[in-house]
Amino acid sequence: MSRIGGRPRQFDEADIVRVGREIGMRDLSMNAVASRLGVSSAALYRHIEDRWALERLVGEGILGELELADDPADGTVAHLLALGVRLRAFLLEHPGLAAYVQILFPRGEGGRRLLAMGAAGLTRRGYEMDAAIVLCSAVASVVIGYAATEEAQRERADGLEAERRNAIAELLADARLGVAHRVMPEVSADEYVRLWLGSVVRGFVSAAPPGRSLVEIMAALRAAGEDF
Repeated sequence: MSRIGGRPRQFDEADIVRVGREIGMRDLSMNAVASRLGVSSAALYRHIEDRWALERLVGEGILGELELADDPADGTVAHLLALGVRLRAFLLEHPGLAAYVQILFPRGEGGRRLLAMGAAGLTRRGYEMDAAIVLCSAVASVVIGYAATEEAQRERADGLEAERRNAIAELLADARLGVAHRVMPEVSADEYVRLWLGSVVRGFVSAAPPGRSLVEIMAALRAAGEDF
């Protein structure tokens, strides 16, 4: 609550980041930060231009904590898969962050740092920097979109399991799909992500192998697209 009367409460950008992180990206707002700091919204606007600036300040600070390991023994596919799996886990550990990066990535220093780390790993595997940036961005876009969907499901967890059971029951009863669905193996969410993400990454690397310039990669993709 804002203080009435007396000397105005003193705060700085570090306080805004600290409080913003306590609130979390999912519930972050100018009013929530001002209330937690005990200041008026007008006082906060003297430090932060708008909601976009607040999100960027807090979101990029969180992204700055993500470290991406690079095992020299990993090939290109293993390297990108490891980055994707780590990014998904980090996004799910910080509710609201997936939605933040889904709007625009990279938006600030935290995102640029991650992109630079991932791209540097690809240059060590024979890629030109421009092609490495595009390839890392493509993998990140897929992971971010999926993580945002997973988070949306978590936010609607109340009743979701019953809804899932109903959907499966109706699927099993479907004459077109039921027989095949009965013999499908069950896999965990993490294993499922590794399987499909691995397939996506192998497709990306097949389309954009090391040693090709971005111009060559785009020309090959355009040529392949004309076959459809």
